[in-house]
Amino acid sequence: MENGAVYNETTEPQAKPPRRPFGCTLRHLWGWRLPAKALQAILSLLAVICEEIVEDCVKCGGLYFFEFTSCSAFLLSLLILCVYCTDVYKTFGKDKVQRV
Repeated sequence: MENGAVYNETTEPQAKPPRRPFGCTLRHLWGWRLPAKALQAILSLLAVICEEIVEDCVKCGGLYFFEFTSCSAFLLSLLILCVYCTDVYKTFGKDKVQRV
């Protein structure tokens, strides 16, 4: 009797973990949080687009501040969606994600 035959008969192949596209998961951002973050990203992108439509202004300081805050809100909401909806959350760990 060969050792290989005994080994093959007694072992089971390891199951591969299910593959998700881009590692997407909704485990960490569920319930009302996911629609709220998606709506926040959409509205902040809409604010950036509306700000870019303005061609002339008399006092542009407020407009520039609005552009900065709406663009920052859009980028940060995308970052939050990417961290919580991919494997990045699992890779870094809960304590590091909350600290950041």
